[in-house]
Amino acid sequence: MSAEVVDRVRRRLAESGTPPSRARVAELVRSEAGAFAGDTEVLELIQFAESEFVGTGPLEPLLRDMATTDVLVNGADEVWVDRGDGLVRAAVRFPDDAAVRRLGERLAATVGRRLDEASPWVDAILPGGSRMHAVLPSVAGGRTCLSLRTFRPRGFTLDQLVETGTLSMPMSRLVKAVVQARLAYLVTGGTGSGKTTMLGTLLGLLGPGERLILVEDSAELRPSHDHVVCLTARPPNIEGVGEITLRDLVRQALRMRPDRLVVGEVRGAEVVELLSALNTGHEGGAGTVHANSPAELPARLEALGALGGLSRTALHSQLAAAVQVAFHLERRGGQRVLAEVGLLGRSGDLVDVTRAWGYETGPGPGWAGLDALLRARGCGDAL
Repeated sequence: MSAEVVDRVRRRLAESGTPPSRARVAELVRSEAGAFAGDTEVLELIQFAESEFVGTGPLEPLLRDMATTDVLVNGADEVWVDRGDGLVRAAVRFPDDAAVRRLGERLAATVGRRLDEASPWVDAILPGGSRMHAVLPSVAGGRTCLSLRTFRPRGFTLDQLVETGTLSMPMSRLVKAVVQARLAYLVTGGTGSGKTTMLGTLLGLLGPGERLILVEDSAELRPSHDHVVCLTARPPNIEGVGEITLRDLVRQALRMRPDRLVVGEVRGAEVVELLSALNTGHEGGAGTVHANSPAELPARLEALGALGGLSRTALHSQLAAAVQVAFHLERRGGQRVLAEVGLLGRSGDLVDVTRAWGYETGPGPGWAGLDALLRARGCGDAL
């Protein structure tokens, strides 16, 4: 009976679309258990349901560790954890793959999402702030896979990033000058390279009088700033309606008087609206983009612009006028570093990125151009 009651409670939570609280779970258990269940049985059912719907089960100790950035589950007997030094095998085990699947279904239900054969994967931000991605065995080679990434409530300061080795001291002064000069910039790098952390730190440098509008696929940025408005995309519901895309949100953000417009991750057709916004007086905008190197950034944006119907020529024309700087992060072993600061500029009809500063090498071919831009905006003497 307990499993049947919990399954019905899970369905009702998913249909409600609201995060479950202990009070809500208890209310649904009493409703589903019926009038013939005794007080003792109802209490046991509530305790069982809470264990099913609250927390992350055996993964909870890993996620509570403040050093943890990622927890990856590749089936019942394979759990990996990254505490900043790369992935290592954890001692955590699940009884069987069904237990992993139940955890994925439960976590999805906490945010009103489905994980079943009709919807075999889910990507969601959990109530505690962690991001979860789950894939069922029908897609993942016979085993349920979970990926959880933690996002701590506090951001980092530039000084802290220098202490951890992410930035050199000259680079910290340079990135601060770029932000103060209201140059538009994109933070590039691969998955897990620290793009979101870096962007959040840079946004924390803004003056208290600036209004910051964040547009994100999921709420990951947590800048230390007094005036922040967060707009978050939404997937379609069970009926396939109600979707809100990043492109929709960028359009809305432009009507909200932003001093700085930021797209947490530029990953599709929203690049068209972002470039248009940065070309119509919205200086100092920013975003993150997956790219293997700064030199490959224009090609990556070409591909994204094509999704929005923007031709190659139009993309490069808008990019040249809209964005001036690229900050590229790399993961070297367990260390995340700002490997390169690039200057965007025209090369004929196209845009290319020239290295202005390197982590190990210092000033590069593009430094004179970047220094001139900073001085023209009253932010010379960056170094």
